[in-house]
Amino acid sequence: MSIGIAIIGSGLFVRNAHLPAVQATPKFTLKAVYSRSLKSAKALNVDVALYSDDAGSGKTYHDLLLREDIHGIIIALPILSQPEYIEAALAAGKHVLSEKPIAGDLKRAESLIKYYKSDKVKNNATWAVAENDRFLESYQYASQEILKLGRILGFRVVVSNFVKVDNEYYNTPWRTKPEYQGGFLLDGGVHSVAGIRLLLGEAAKPTAVTAYTTLLQPHLPPADTITSIWQTAAGVPGTFAMSFGTTWSGSEFSVACENGSVAVTGKKVEVRRGLQKDGNSTVKEFEGDNVKAEVKAWAESIANGKQHPYQSPEQALGDLEILEKMLKSGEGNGKTESLQYQV
Repeated sequence: MSIGIAIIGSGLFVRNAHLPAVQATPKFTLKAVYSRSLKSAKALNVDVALYSDDAGSGKTYHDLLLREDIHGIIIALPILSQPEYIEAALAAGKHVLSEKPIAGDLKRAESLIKYYKSDKVKNNATWAVAENDRFLESYQYASQEILKLGRILGFRVVVSNFVKVDNEYYNTPWRTKPEYQGGFLLDGGVHSVAGIRLLLGEAAKPTAVTAYTTLLQPHLPPADTITSIWQTAAGVPGTFAMSFGTTWSGSEFSVACENGSVAVTGKKVEVRRGLQKDGNSTVKEFEGDNVKAEVKAWAESIANGKQHPYQSPEQALGDLEILEKMLKSGEGNGKTESLQYQV
C-alpha cells in the first residue's frame, strides 16, 4: 500500500533532491506541498494540493496536518524554522523526516528530542533526521573496509571549498545573513562530521575537541574556516580541517589502521594494505543518489516500523554536538570541549 507524503518547503534542495527522491520511491505517493508562500509552492510545478500561509482559508500547514491520507512529512525549511514544524507534525501523528542539522543549537535539539519522547506525540509517529552523506555508498564501503584493517591509529579530514557570492545556495536570505551559529560551517559542515563519525565507528568515537576558527571571506560570517583536533575513545587523536573560504578545493577523509589505511575522496575509495608508501592499494568508485537512498530507507522504516539507525535523532544530535563544540572551542581560543552525545 502506498504511503501518502507531503513535502514542507520548496527551496533548492527540495527541487533538486527531495522531490525527485519521493517521485522515485514506489512506497510513496506525493499528496501535498506546503511553502510559506503560494508562489514558491507553485514553482515546484507538481500536480498536488498546495498549502501556504497566503493560500486562503483551509490551506495552512495545520490544515495539511489534518488530512488523514497523509502519513509522512518531509520538512526542508530554514534551520531555525524547522523545530516548530517538526513538533506540530508529530503532535498530529505524522511520521517526520526533517533535514539536517537537527536544530540550530544543542539546547533546541535537546528540547526537540524530549518532545519526541513525550506523550504529546500521537499515533506512535516517528521522527527521522536526514543526513544524506551517511547514505553515500563510498562511506559505507569505506567503513566496512576500516573494520577489516584492525585498530585505528589516527585520522584526518580536509574539506576545502570557496562559496562565491553568486552561489545559488548562498543566495537564499537565511544563508546570506545567518542567524544561527557557524553559518556555512554548521549548514554544510555537519555533512563532513557525519561522514567521519561513520568511518570511525563505535570504537573510536570522538570524546573531546579543540579548535580554532576564523573568517577569511567577509560575505561568509560569522566564520568560514575551522581547524580542529579530536580525541577519541580509542585514545588516538585526529584532525579535522574545513573551509568554505579558501582557494584550495576538494576533500579527503583518511583513516589509518594497524594493517593499512582507507581514504575517501568524493565518490572514490582507496584501500591501502600495509604502509602507504608500499603502494599496495585498490581503488573503487561509486555512483548512486544518496538522497534517493535515504528517502527509500525512510519509506522502509515507516512500512516495517523500525527506524533506520542512520536516521535517528540521536545520531543527528552527535553531529551537531561536535560542530557546536568546535565553534565554542574556537571562540575560546582553542579551549578543549568535551563531548557527551556521541553514539
